[in-house]
Amino acid sequence: PEGLRDYPVSAYADSKALIERWHGKGRLGYAITPRFALTSSEEQLAAAGRLASEYPDVWIHTHLAENKTEVEEIARQFPDRRSYLDVYDHFGLLRARSVFAHCLHIDDQDRSTLAAKGGAAAFCPSSNLFLGSGLFDLRAMRAAQVRCGLGTDVGGGTSLSLLRTASEAYKVLRLQDQALPASRALYLATLGAAEALYLDDKIGNFAVGKEADFVILDPAGSSLSKRRTDAASSIEEKMFALIMLADDRHIAATYIAGERYEF
Repeated sequence: PEGLRDYPVSAYADSKALIERWHGKGRLGYAITPRFALTSSEEQLAAAGRLASEYPDVWIHTHLAENKTEVEEIARQFPDRRSYLDVYDHFGLLRARSVFAHCLHIDDQDRSTLAAKGGAAAFCPSSNLFLGSGLFDLRAMRAAQVRCGLGTDVGGGTSLSLLRTASEAYKVLRLQDQALPASRALYLATLGAAEALYLDDKIGNFAVGKEADFVILDPAGSSLSKRRTDAASSIEEKMFALIMLADDRHIAATYIAGERYEF
């Protein structure tokens, strides 16, 4: 649609102006976001890569290998590139602070390249299940030492809750005979995601000096969760029950930069 179109020169200029105005102002950070290679010309991707080289501390975010048809079309659109990831790499869009949503249909060489160049994967189980796109292979990602965090995928997913997203991640992995202990799910939603964004020096856990953003969960937010957590024999078991059962009723308090936020 015409209203969604832009051009390499205008996109470069608009993004550059936004970076200069907002990136690094307070807690704000800018991400260069080509929609994905499928809807981008080579000139657009090259312009995004130019911005990425000029501003190495901004983020890059786009989609990668969400479904098989998309991957096949990318191969036709960019026949000289080895893979979908190689398209982004070729245009300078694979580096530290590059975060790729989905990453479902990639191979071992892509995972190795992703890890070597410091890119990260956003695991978006809610949208992957809803759209029937495929299953995220966390075991393979971890074996390749790719940075991974949980993503809620506002457009294609069914929930913005990281608890609900972790519950969906558990199901995605069980379908592949993989486990997701509560501690690993919590890591993917907190410190793992912070590492994927290269923000682990600021957020992700309760280390002294970090920007204390957190929620307090009430296990008794519903009668069912109270019954289940009362019977838990460990903090791990209690956390697993909350991942499966908790919702907005279980958020007892929200803190931003150490200050309680009143809704």
